[in-house]
Amino acid sequence: MNPLAEQLNENIKSGNSHVYDMLSGLGKEIYFPKEGILSQSAEASAQAKKYNATIGIATESGGPMHLAAIQDTLSAYKPQDLYPYAPPAGKPELRKVWRAKMLQENPSLAGKSFGNPIATNALTHGLSIVADLFADEGDAVIFPDKNWENYELTFGIRRHARIVNFPLFTDEMTFNSAGLKEALLAQKDKGKAIVILNFPNNPTGYTPGAKEGGEIVDAIQAAAEAGINVVVVTDDAYFGLFFEDSLTESLFGKLAGLHPRILPVKIDGATKEEYVWGFRVGFITFAADDEALLAALEQKALGIIRATISSGPHPSQTFVLKALQSPEFEAQKAEKFKAMKGRANKVKALLDSGKYGDVWEYYPFNSGYFMCLKLKTVSAEALRQHLIHQYGVGTIALGETDLRIAFSCISEENLEELFDLIYQGVQDLQSK
Repeated sequence: MNPLAEQLNENIKSGNSHVYDMLSGLGKEIYFPKEGILSQSAEASAQAKKYNATIGIATESGGPMHLAAIQDTLSAYKPQDLYPYAPPAGKPELRKVWRAKMLQENPSLAGKSFGNPIATNALTHGLSIVADLFADEGDAVIFPDKNWENYELTFGIRRHARIVNFPLFTDEMTFNSAGLKEALLAQKDKGKAIVILNFPNNPTGYTPGAKEGGEIVDAIQAAAEAGINVVVVTDDAYFGLFFEDSLTESLFGKLAGLHPRILPVKIDGATKEEYVWGFRVGFITFAADDEALLAALEQKALGIIRATISSGPHPSQTFVLKALQSPEFEAQKAEKFKAMKGRANKVKALLDSGKYGDVWEYYPFNSGYFMCLKLKTVSAEALRQHLIHQYGVGTIALGETDLRIAFSCISEENLEELFDLIYQGVQDLQSK
């Protein structure tokens, strides 16, 4: 094993041996090179005052070489903020601003020990870093039965982890914290589990309330007290889009510092929060009490980044940073939130109106981009096919009964027509 990896492992063991035990084989072996092209380039940038012949970009006139055909469309930005490579951890100022944003929006983080957010190529990349660092073949990865299908690819297919699902909802349509606890305690012999908490949930658009949030934290703490090392990933892709009574901050803050056997990892980003899906700017943040341990985890995450994408895109990090620093940012974001909340409320009013008879129920939703119908009389896939071919309406079928509707991409004035067409599609299939 490389001496740098060994030193990082020793720092992690000294800080918290349970966290070391959570690492995958790859997680133990990975490191960020201290002596290599990047470190030598950094040294040259600081000290080579005459000629710096280290960096793998082209320069002219004291700045990065670039094409006018591109720069003319980006004239509001300095070439040095667009064309050179971004640092593997992301633009330092962006990381600083995002951390401040996390503290402002998550009061439970006050006084807690957590690292500096590391920039990722959006949230899927952050999840894949978690998978690489912590998931070995056969390790249990626990998340509800209603979930984003990419978890299966990221943890199950890429890392051969064992996917463990539990029902998202109880019979009373609240979060099934008892199911989470049961799934966790079932890993006692293994002594390790990875939990993914995705709120607002994709596909249902559900975020637990404060009482449910406390039960989730209690379930994870019970597993830790039973001797299970738990990596808890808060997938906060749709953070901030809370439209009704629910938690309004990430459980990352409640989990930070809770127990030595719990390692909270926050995955978030600008993708959905700031309506910049194609920019691919996300973050991964670790929480732990020991600073050397946090630094070691950061170095290992950077090793994964260096070994896969090297670094994230510089222009989009610059765009996001400029937006976050803009005095108009909060007002503009509030305007978009109002539109999204209006769409969610309109959907709920339509579904509660009695207009659509008894052909479906709907799962609770109070946040995010989506809601899910539970069809009573027809197959979700048959309805999806019928809607797209007969009426030009696109929906997502999930299993036999569930149909996901993304109200985020439908204007409020068009939502009634959308659900009228879905209802008509059900009636068409029932009459066959």
